[in-house]
Amino acid sequence: MKESGRKQGAASPCAACKLLRRRCAQDCVFAPYFPADEPQKFANVHKVFGASNVNKMLQELPVHQRGDAVSSMVYEANARVRDPVYGCVGAISSLQQQIDSLQTQLALAQAEVVHLRVWQTATSSHHGFGPDSPSNSGSPSSKLVGSQTKPIFDMDMVVDHANLGESMWSC
Repeated sequence: MKESGRKQGAASPCAACKLLRRRCAQDCVFAPYFPADEPQKFANVHKVFGASNVNKMLQELPVHQRGDAVSSMVYEANARVRDPVYGCVGAISSLQQQIDSLQTQLALAQAEVVHLRVWQTATSSHHGFGPDSPSNSGSPSSKLVGSQTKPIFDMDMVVDHANLGESMWSC
């Protein structure tokens, strides 16, 4: 019967040693971070960084920092496999573009809300529903009557990026 632990001598090699087709030593630097049941994890890291470079990086780090370093290498390697040119930077850039687009949409929506509130205030003051009119008693129900007659803005707003220019403020 095979032993399950490395210390008993008959353990299965870690994913790194298995891919590199070598014997997994008891003090293997890869074994704690690349278990045998996750072969793709080391395969991507090996493809991007090379086993020798990963070995050197891990050897130069204190043991308590190696786990974080391996996590970073795995993340970058996976990103490089998906996008060989930009890797993580491509993902970050894509997310930043989404943030910029959403901030622009939010600014446009906020500007439209302000515009419609000004329009609504001007319209209601011309019809005798202004703050000084006798029909506006200041009660919550009287304030809700005018605001619930129509929506303030349409949620299916289309952003015309070509006409935004640089005059739009950022959030």
